[in-house]
Amino acid sequence: MLNERRRAVLAALVDEYVSTTQPVGSKVLVERHRLGCSPATVRSELAALEESGFLRQPHVSAGRVPTDVGYRAFVDDVHERIGALGLSAEEVGSIHTAYDALEHEMADVMRETSVLLSRFTNYVAVVAAPALRRARIRRVSVVPLAERRALVVVVTDSGQVANRTLDLQVSATDMMLAEVERYLTAILENKVGDQVVGIRDDASAAGDAFARVTLQVLDEVVDCLKEADEDRVVTGGVAALLAQPELADPGVARPVVALLEDGLTMLKVLSDVMQTGGVAVRIGHENPVDALGAMSFVASPYGTKDRTGVIGVIGPTRMNYARAITTVKTVADSLTDVLG
Repeated sequence: MLNERRRAVLAALVDEYVSTTQPVGSKVLVERHRLGCSPATVRSELAALEESGFLRQPHVSAGRVPTDVGYRAFVDDVHERIGALGLSAEEVGSIHTAYDALEHEMADVMRETSVLLSRFTNYVAVVAAPALRRARIRRVSVVPLAERRALVVVVTDSGQVANRTLDLQVSATDMMLAEVERYLTAILENKVGDQVVGIRDDASAAGDAFARVTLQVLDEVVDCLKEADEDRVVTGGVAALLAQPELADPGVARPVVALLEDGLTMLKVLSDVMQTGGVAVRIGHENPVDALGAMSFVASPYGTKDRTGVIGVIGPTRMNYARAITTVKTVADSLTDVLG
């Protein structure tokens, strides 16, 4: 447990290092921060913080930089006073205005969310839409493409759209496909994706040829929702992340970029945030994958009980945590209002 003075010295050093990217010495802290103590006292506190594992010296003659433990202590302190930090009232207002201007189609909302997160933090944004299998189906469309080929489109109540091309096992007229569409929309409307499998057997009562087409379309609806769930992660601002000095090393940048391109792995990284009920911060080696060992991840769930997604930003451990936390919280709250 840090006393008040050491917390102040640690906070000043983190702020300085985030701004300059350079190791920080006692002279800089005394000159630029109102710590209310002598240079000798600051040197003593820095030495104590280093001995306790909160700071380290990259080189013998250099100043000090925070460790993951130091960042964690700083972030825990930031969480206690987050209301006074982060975004200005004007910036918060601009986030709300951006969502007010949208049509609330989920694809547009996700894209705008990734833009907002990256713009206000200069880190890479990660946005996971609510799982389609938990969304309520608004309608199913079956669009004829050829004699034995059709496009199956599923639209949910949140505006999410998933589609797949289907090769039919039997010939079907446009009239039959229209009838299949009406029938499936009638039995699937307001059902959640997870209920589709249980409903599948009911289609057998509809008649022979009709039933075969209907069953095949139902199978396609299930596959359509599963496939869309795997692709529901949107990222933005990768260029901003790569501009950070820490990412100049290809050995650091390459695995991070590879992770961002792997939607399924990113979903696993995001999954534990679903249970937090608020903003979660993972620092360096607290992250569950090696690719983020030099990164920090600030994330939050959003949405309603039945439709929950996750948003977050990924940046170097030398992150402006106050701004990142406030941005993620503000955007998550706005998204929850949109889905509500």
